[in-house]
Amino acid sequence: MGWSQDLFRALWRSLSREVKEHVGTDQFGNKYYCIPQYKNWRGQTIREKRIVEGANKKEVDYEIGDIPTEWEAWIRRTRKTPPTMEEIVKNEKYREEIKIKSQDFCEKEKLLSKETSEELLPPPVQTQIKGHASAPYFGKEEPSVAPSSTGKTFQPGSWMPQDGKSHSQ
Repeated sequence: MGWSQDLFRALWRSLSREVKEHVGTDQFGNKYYCIPQYKNWRGQTIREKRIVEGANKKEVDYEIGDIPTEWEAWIRRTRKTPPTMEEIVKNEKYREEIKIKSQDFCEKEKLLSKETSEELLPPPVQTQIKGHASAPYFGKEEPSVAPSSTGKTFQPGSWMPQDGKSHSQ
């Protein structure tokens, strides 16, 4: 499939007057090309195309980060001029410095947060919980055998069935 696709692409470029100009190569071996604006055989103006040919030709082997950020910006037309190798190296060093500074900052922040959290937190409070919040007598005394009532609150007594008697006859 690969060789036939390359053959078709070469045939198409020769018939359509597409001229692929090599613009640059990155440190991973990817090659970048530009096809300038041209008119096709029907007189239509075809806008400029920017193409990357990966060092590893298989699409399944493509990983994010295989194309440097500067070249990706050029491919997507967010920058007009292709990047230089010096610019890519300079930006890579800067990214590494930022990564190291970020790690140092996180380590210092962890140490500070441990020290301050131990100083600022009050000791844990011991609480006694009796019953469950969904129980009708939560926070009150246990229910008694006899019903009790004080004004608007009515507390039914506990009821146990009598032994030996059944309700269904």
